[in-house]
Amino acid sequence: MMNVYKEIYKTPGSFAFSSAAFIGRMPRAMTGLGIIIMLSQFRGEYALSGTVAAIFSLSGAVLAPQVSRLVDRHGQRKILPIAAIVSASFMLALLFFARQNVPAWALLACAAFAGCMPSMSAMVKARWTPLLRGRPQLKAAYALEAVLDEVSFIIGPPLAIGLSVTWFPEAGLLCAVLLQLLGVGLFVMQTRTEPQIDQRVSHYDKSPLGIAGVRTLLILLLSMGIIVGTIDVVSIAFASQHGQAASASVVLSAYALGSFIGGLLFGAIKIDIPLGRQLLYSGIATLLTTLPLFFVGNITSLAITMLLSGVFFAPTLIVAMSLVERIVPGNQLTESFAWLGSGLNVGIAMGAAVSGWLVDGLGAHSGFAVALCAGGAVLVTVLVGQRYFSNC
Repeated sequence: MMNVYKEIYKTPGSFAFSSAAFIGRMPRAMTGLGIIIMLSQFRGEYALSGTVAAIFSLSGAVLAPQVSRLVDRHGQRKILPIAAIVSASFMLALLFFARQNVPAWALLACAAFAGCMPSMSAMVKARWTPLLRGRPQLKAAYALEAVLDEVSFIIGPPLAIGLSVTWFPEAGLLCAVLLQLLGVGLFVMQTRTEPQIDQRVSHYDKSPLGIAGVRTLLILLLSMGIIVGTIDVVSIAFASQHGQAASASVVLSAYALGSFIGGLLFGAIKIDIPLGRQLLYSGIATLLTTLPLFFVGNITSLAITMLLSGVFFAPTLIVAMSLVERIVPGNQLTESFAWLGSGLNVGIAMGAAVSGWLVDGLGAHSGFAVALCAGGAVLVTVLVGQRYFSNC
C-alpha cells in the first residue's frame, strides 16, 4: 500500500512543499483552542473565550477563500506571505490585548482579522493537481493530504493546550504564529512547483460558487462538518454522563483513527467506478454509520461505532476534492478547495452549537439526532449531485 505514496513523492519537489504545508496547516488546528485556553486563564470567562474563538473560525471561513481567490489570480509567492503576516500581526495583537484591560470588541476585532490565515490545505492540493493531473497518483495525493489534515487536528489541539498550561497562557498561540510564518515561508520558497498563473484570465471572473457542482459539494462538506461537530460535543457529554469524562478523548481519537485508516486505504486502491457513483456510495455509507449511534450504551460501543463511522469520512472528502478537479477551471482550483474547507469548518461549528443546545436540554443521546439529520442531508445532497457528476 505504501508504494503508492512513495510513488507520488518521486515527483521533484513534492516532499518539500508537502512537508512545508504540513507545518503551515498546524496553526489552524491550534488556534481555536489556544484562544479559549488563553482568554479563560486571563479573563475567567468561557463565554467570551468561546465567542472570540468562534469569530476567528467564522472569519477564516469567509476570508480564506478570498485569500485563495487572490492566489489564483496573482500566485502563491505574492499573496501567501502578505496574508500570513497580516494574520500573524493581528494574532500577536490579540496576545498583547489578552493581558490588558481592553474591551471585548478589541479582542473580537483582532480575531476577525487574524482569520485571513491562508488555507494551506487548499494551497498544497493546488500544487499536486497540475503535477499529477490525469494520473492515478492524484487520488493518492489527495488522500495523503486528507490524512495529514487529520494528523494536524490530532497533534495541534493537545500541543496548544499543553504549551499554554505548562509554560504561560499565550504559549500555544505564540507557537501557532511561529509555525504559520515558518510553514508559509518554507512553502513559498518551493518556486519550481508553484502553479502557473494564466495571464489571460480576468481578475473579475465569477466565483466558482457559480458552478452548481461546487455549490453541491459545499453543502455536502457543510453536512459532514455538522456530523463532526456533533460527535465532538456529544462524545464529551456521553462520557461525562457515564462518569468517564476522561475517556472522551479515546472516543474522539477513534473517529480520527477511522478516518486516518479509511483515507490511507482509499488512496492506495484502484477503483474502477465513476467519481459520481463513488460519491453516492460514500453518502449512503455516511448515513448508515450514523444510525448505530442511537443504540450505543457504553463508552466501548461508542468508540467502536465512531471508528467505523470515521472510516468513510476521509474517502468522501477525497472524492469531493477529485470532483472539484474535474469540474472547476484550473485558474479557480485554489479558491474552490478553500470554499470546501470553509464549508466543513462552518458545519463543525454549527454541529457543535446545535448538538450542545440539545444535550443541555434533553441529554447526551439527543445530540445524536443532529448527526442523523446531517447524515440524511449528506445522502440527499449526493443524490441531487448525480445530475452534475454523472460524467465524472
